[in-house]
Formats: sequence, structure tokens, C-alpha cells
Amino acid sequence: MRKERGRRPKKKVCGFCVDKVESVDFKEATRLRRYITERGKILPRRISGNCAKHQRQMTVAIKRARQMALLPFTIE
Repeated sequence: MRKERGRRPKKKVCGFCVDKVESVDFKEATRLRRYITERGKILPRRISGNCAKHQRQMTVAIKRARQMALLPFTIE
């Protein structure tokens, strides 16, 4: 599949802003699992489509969930 020149892909919308989430909670492991790769890495903003505010909150929440053993550090 070839990209046409001059055309940009559609901008992704922040899933947290759509749901009107004030702050991202580390206890919502099922929601946070969507933003982790198969290898256990946190997806970057350009791929996940999050806004900068929610991306920072999401990163902290994933790290806290890992410490509380709600999310794995690595997936084998």
C-alpha cells in the first residue's frame, strides 16, 4: 500500500478526552493494557493518539500499575 504525497493520515483522537476523563487511574488495568505493546512497552503518543496531558498521566499510571503487580513489566 503506497502513501500519496501531500496527504496526511487522519489525526487520532485522545481516548481519555473523548470519555471526559479528568485523571488516569492506575487501577484501571484493562484500559491501560490497550496502551502497552506485546513486549510490554508503553506506546508513544503519535501511535496511541493521546493528548500530551493524558499521555503523561497514562505513563505514570502504567508504571504505578506495574509496581502494584496489576500490569506485567514484560510479557513472555
